[in-house]
Amino acid sequence: MPTYEAIQHEVKMTAGFVPKTCWSAHFFELSGRKLRAAPNRIDPRVRKYPCPAERQPAIIDALHKLRRQDAARRRSSL
Repeated sequence: MPTYEAIQHEVKMTAGFVPKTCWSAHFFELSGRKLRAAPNRIDPRVRKYPCPAERQPAIIDALHKLRRQDAARRRSSL
């Protein structure tokens, strides 16, 4: 599974901006990954900074690319 840092690096290289980690967490949550709740989160049901619609395609592309690379790395190590 890609890390927040890897996602930020990939998006910076391909799209030219650095996404907030909370935007990546939003996509992890949408894809079904269980995330722990931050201890300082006011309402666990509401995201304070959801990912803006215009930034979503770049983050989705980075996630797909990093997952493919991770899968290929695992296959080659077998």
